[in-house]
Amino acid sequence: MDIVLLVKSGVGLLVILAILVFLMISVPKKKKKKKAKVVSVSTKLNIDFNHLRAIIRTKKSTSIELKEALELILKYHGKIHPRLGLRAHPDFDMYMDIILHICRHPNTNKDLILNFDKELASKNPEYKVEINDSLTKGLNSRGF
Repeated sequence: MDIVLLVKSGVGLLVILAILVFLMISVPKKKKKKKAKVVSVSTKLNIDFNHLRAIIRTKKSTSIELKEALELILKYHGKIHPRLGLRAHPDFDMYMDIILHICRHPNTNKDLILNFDKELASKNPEYKVEINDSLTKGLNSRGF
């Protein structure tokens, strides 16, 4: 009697296994399509100054992303706060950091650097000397 029960249990398990295999084969699988995730500044339009600085500081940013980030900085954050007496406003350090990182970035080109320098100097004539000094420091730090 034990052998009969063992055989019936084995046949029952084989039937269940056959049903599961049949269901697995007959039901079509849903394929997940991998979409290429392209993060572009213009599609997101995140104009937060710190976010745009992060794009510039990232070494993997393309020249197109750099150009878009610089254009958005000039458009929305181009005017630097006025001087505090003879000293530059503390926020100018962030702009100096941007100039230095643009000069050192592996995907930058002369057009990006010169256009950003010209536009920033034209919008902030009282900081023209400091902007030129930052540009000189950035270009000298490239290490060619």
